[in-house]
Amino acid sequence: MAMTTVAKTTVFITGASRGIGREIALACARQGNNVVIAAKSDTPHPKLAGTIHSVAQEVEDAGGQALAIKLDVREEAAVTAAMAHAAAHFGGIDVLVNNASAIQLSSVQDTEIKRFDLIHSINTRGTLVCSKAAIPYLKQSANGHIVTLSPPINLAPHWLGPYAPYTLTKYGMTLLTLGLAQELKADGVSCTTLWPQTTIATAAIEYALDPKLLKRSRTPAIMADAALAILTTDDQSLSGQSLVDEALLRERGVTDFEHYKVDPECEQLYRDLYLDR
Repeated sequence: MAMTTVAKTTVFITGASRGIGREIALACARQGNNVVIAAKSDTPHPKLAGTIHSVAQEVEDAGGQALAIKLDVREEAAVTAAMAHAAAHFGGIDVLVNNASAIQLSSVQDTEIKRFDLIHSINTRGTLVCSKAAIPYLKQSANGHIVTLSPPINLAPHWLGPYAPYTLTKYGMTLLTLGLAQELKADGVSCTTLWPQTTIATAAIEYALDPKLLKRSRTPAIMADAALAILTTDDQSLSGQSLVDEALLRERGVTDFEHYKVDPECEQLYRDLYLDR
């Protein structure tokens, strides 16, 4: 697969104030990139560390150029304005990382419709809104990418039954991205999804699943490294694929994954949702 450097690339990341989004931002910054930190978190949270401004400072300290934008991906006009602002500020947009997401692990019967409306509006609809707004700029890039953090579609009943509402929104993100791969093929824009092999130590695991899983998880760094592997591929060879972080990195020659563990002593990492092997 052809490779190129990521330097001087402008990367627009949603949900970038903490967790995986922040880690991807810092990884891109270390390559000397322009990074747009787009998230709702513009003031400190009592329980969750990180704001768009603190991450912007970290990006600058890491060697990148930062632009912090307070953004709710549900607001179409705000997203359109944010893309225009970023493109004007940095001279274009080369990469969109659809990282913003909401989680709700409950069955149809136990999910309030207003809660489903929320996760759908952030996950599926937010991915569509951001992608649509970014496309005009990505078409102008020599190496345009849309990377969406969503899983391979697994229709096994044991994944569909327990929490169909959330699954519907995440699979919707994947279907949208795979569709965009075909829609934008002639425009030279690569569209892929990325999902972790194991759970990643983030607030979502701590508060939405089980804090005990943190020790059985990997750090967000593995997702950042996998994202860089995608962004440094310039021949569209990955476009239209649903990628898993460990498998992609192994394909690129990585053999040691021990340093990604939260707990170096943990021998049984927790496999992430929707992955059976």
